[in-house]
Amino acid sequence: MKAKKSFGQHFLINENVTKKIVDSLSQEDSLPVLEIGPGKGVLTKYLVERYPDFRVVEADRDMVAYLEKNFPSLKDNIIFLDFLKLNLAKVFDGKPFKMIGNYPYNISSQIVMKMVKHRNLIPEMVGMFQKEVAERMISPHGSKVYGAISVLIQAYYKGKMIVRVSPGSFNPPPKVDSAVIRLDRLEEPFVKGNDQLFRSVVKTSFNQRRKMLRNSLKGLIQEPSLLQDTLLTSRPEQLSVEQFVKLTNIIEESNHTYESRK
Repeated sequence: MKAKKSFGQHFLINENVTKKIVDSLSQEDSLPVLEIGPGKGVLTKYLVERYPDFRVVEADRDMVAYLEKNFPSLKDNIIFLDFLKLNLAKVFDGKPFKMIGNYPYNISSQIVMKMVKHRNLIPEMVGMFQKEVAERMISPHGSKVYGAISVLIQAYYKGKMIVRVSPGSFNPPPKVDSAVIRLDRLEEPFVKGNDQLFRSVVKTSFNQRRKMLRNSLKGLIQEPSLLQDTLLTSRPEQLSVEQFVKLTNIIEESNHTYESRK
């Protein structure tokens, strides 16, 4: 069965990498596991044996048929749907679960951002990404690849690089290097207040990453004097996740005070 470009499919054929991915998912608890985009089941064959409560979500009808034929015990636990359209609260009847997959590169960032949005359900994730995307997700501030997605993920999850993977580990080989990372939800998230404002501050900041924050964020700030705050004299890549949270709180408080004076 050939990989389909429309689904961003590249089948992992390196068993050593496969085992590293599966072994990177913790087995310290009894949480169920959801695999995204199982394809021909290179991860599935191990996961279905390790986790009694295991389901997969697959958007390719041909792959669903392949899985039903080759993993008959999994038949009632295959969700034929695009993950981005899946209601995560219904997958395991509202119970938390772990997430794993060799993710389609064309929607990998969207997959992780959906996970962040539903972080109350997902304490842990292991996944394969394009290397540059994986590095961006876990890079510290000051790095050239540090960006909005770095901040939005690290505000709620701690990331770890598991292994870098060459194109030859896939069939067909992608044109880019790949990497496997693990994300563990923080016991105490950095953001405890206005999630929506936090996302707006971060995204607006990196939309104009070469500008000082006082220039890129002036549309979100109602109190003119706040533009002199020292945090706003920096460029976005210079601020840590904690500093972005602090800046969001300052903006929220300042705007509230400004509105109350009107």
